[in-house]
Amino acid sequence: MTANTPLTLPDGRPIPLLTGDERPMLESWLAFHRGTLELKCAELDDKQVRTASAEPSSLTLLGLVQHLTEVERNWFQRVAAGLDVPPVYGKGNGYVLEPERGLDEALAVWKREIARGKELCAGRALDDVGRIADGPMAGLEVSLRWVYVHMIEEYARHNGHADILRERIDGVTGA
Repeated sequence: MTANTPLTLPDGRPIPLLTGDERPMLESWLAFHRGTLELKCAELDDKQVRTASAEPSSLTLLGLVQHLTEVERNWFQRVAAGLDVPPVYGKGNGYVLEPERGLDEALAVWKREIARGKELCAGRALDDVGRIADGPMAGLEVSLRWVYVHMIEEYARHNGHADILRERIDGVTGA
């Protein structure tokens, strides 16, 4: 096999490309980090994914999935594609948990947002620009390349949180 052939780890996550063109490499790193988040939530029940990390933080795995759903929508739909779409979960950046919303539903919504972002960005060049709609950088233009790099770092940072949460829940570490 060549280094450009998609490979997976024993846990099912895709191994990011080791060589090749920039766009497939960026997409492969993002796929790896998305897979890592999903792995951190695997085989947990509703109570476990609602377990907070440590006081005073109220961060949970379910909250992280919801937050990253909002992040997917924001950067790929609002910024890169310029769509005026509302937040998925309302106020709170996705961290607010609702008793009736469990992990299966949150993961399905997250995957839907990922698919929509891929669809909208498929025909765009890495140099295409979008505009940040709100927050401290409102009005600034960013390239799709910047969005990919930002999304990789966003997932990597939150997957570090997910590592700590999962270890607290059932002692599982790594990945």
